[in-house]
Amino acid sequence: MEYNLGDIFESLVDVIGDREALVCGNRRLTFNELEDRANRLAQHLLSIGVKPGNHVGVQLYNCTEYVETMVACFKVRAVPVNVNYRYVEEELLYLFKDADLVALVHDTEFTPRINAVREQAPLLQSFISVGQGERPPGAVGYDDVIAGNQSTREGFPARSADDLYIIYTGGTTGMPKGVMWRQEDIFFAGMGGADPVGTPVSSPEEVAERAVTRGPLVMFPVAPLMHGAAQLATWIGFLMASKVVLVKKFDAIDVLETAKREGANSMSIVGDAMARPMAEALAGPLKGLELPTLYGLSSAGAIFSQAVKDQLNTYLPNVMLMDNFGASETGFQGTGKPGSSPDAGLKFEVNDRTAVLDDDLKPIVPGSGKVGRVAQRGYVPLGYYKDETKTKESFVTVDGVRWVLLGDAATVEEDGTIAVLGRHSVCINTGGEKVYPEEVEAALKAHPAIYDTVVTGTPDERFGNKVTALVQVRDDFDPPTLDDLVEHCSTRVAKYKVPRLMFVVPEIRRSPSGKADYPWAAKLAKELLTTGG
Repeated sequence: MEYNLGDIFESLVDVIGDREALVCGNRRLTFNELEDRANRLAQHLLSIGVKPGNHVGVQLYNCTEYVETMVACFKVRAVPVNVNYRYVEEELLYLFKDADLVALVHDTEFTPRINAVREQAPLLQSFISVGQGERPPGAVGYDDVIAGNQSTREGFPARSADDLYIIYTGGTTGMPKGVMWRQEDIFFAGMGGADPVGTPVSSPEEVAERAVTRGPLVMFPVAPLMHGAAQLATWIGFLMASKVVLVKKFDAIDVLETAKREGANSMSIVGDAMARPMAEALAGPLKGLELPTLYGLSSAGAIFSQAVKDQLNTYLPNVMLMDNFGASETGFQGTGKPGSSPDAGLKFEVNDRTAVLDDDLKPIVPGSGKVGRVAQRGYVPLGYYKDETKTKESFVTVDGVRWVLLGDAATVEEDGTIAVLGRHSVCINTGGEKVYPEEVEAALKAHPAIYDTVVTGTPDERFGNKVTALVQVRDDFDPPTLDDLVEHCSTRVAKYKVPRLMFVVPEIRRSPSGKADYPWAAKLAKELLTTGG
């Protein structure tokens, strides 16, 4: 056996098949039942001509069908591709064509958007529809596929550690890019080698061997599976012989009640966009709710602000809050240092494969204060699908060692921890000073009237760009004035980082995973500046 997710999953089924594997809504599946449904879908994929290396889109909310599709694709050596379910027609067409999709498993809610662009994506010929709504012409129902195919492993091709795992990322700062991983590499970089907090396995067979002796845990990735972190958390759960719990869409009360009902041991969310509603639910309609089985609540893709951490600590005093650092191009890299937050500075204790490189691709000297780019070596992706230019920019070889360069700017502390300043792509240059929005956003969120915020730059004749805040105000507060926010932020960030312009908006737009939509913020801020707000 090689480090192939299809092979490893089947090895787990063979030894812990009767254990509960997956829960979403009213559906509960054991490993055997998940295997049964995935086999039936895999047989259908073979029957419609899906071949090894073909790409199958997954345009679904969280559901068991999402996971079943991933497993089925791995079984036939096809590649599941995450499709952002919020995409409108133009974005959807871009992804269909860029990813070379040949089949699509989708929720019927999205049929009108699919029909509007499908003729312009000639490779996309097969559609499998989940739900009871309208289907695209020629589509088959998912339930019909499950009922009409045999559950057998016969006919599946021999698999390899080189089989691809692709995560489409981006969209918050540009068009999405397909990050191509070998399955062996993402098994170790993104899934911790089947034991993220312990010792990785030394052979693929060892995953099943350990599963027999593991006590079952309950892992609850809350974010959408179209977000890479939620996919990886789900597979970590399976590899550790755990039960994985999903919710279709994020609703703070539903999430907390589900965690209570299922006895969740660990939960993973995406920053304040999920944490703040959960904290407010615990302070309001769910006041008094206890989660005695929960020991860890982690955030990936966005960082907890200190204000929200304080709220959560009040209502979940026995739960460890963790900020995880990583990306679709790296997998897990490290965790936040105690006391780290966007307000106080983002500092991470990282693994030995992570470094900060300067413009000459040399490691930054600890304590020097020099700013470089976060990078990772060892288990790294092959590159970006069909984008040689971006691949050459981000993947480099230095002294025979291959690195992936990220968009995060950082310095290195004297003790070797890294202080992440923010994303280069959204950095605001104002009067020659660089302002990273995340730090200013954290300062603003500590104001009692601010529910959510995104910071961007708007044109300024004198300074080039002006730090501008879009703010969503809490329902029970009057909107603060700009002077209020200036006074508030001046005690938390340097003077040049304080917002010079503010617009109150009904709602802050974020991706389904909770990440800030900076292109939206920049466009809206310029429009409001032009119209006078």
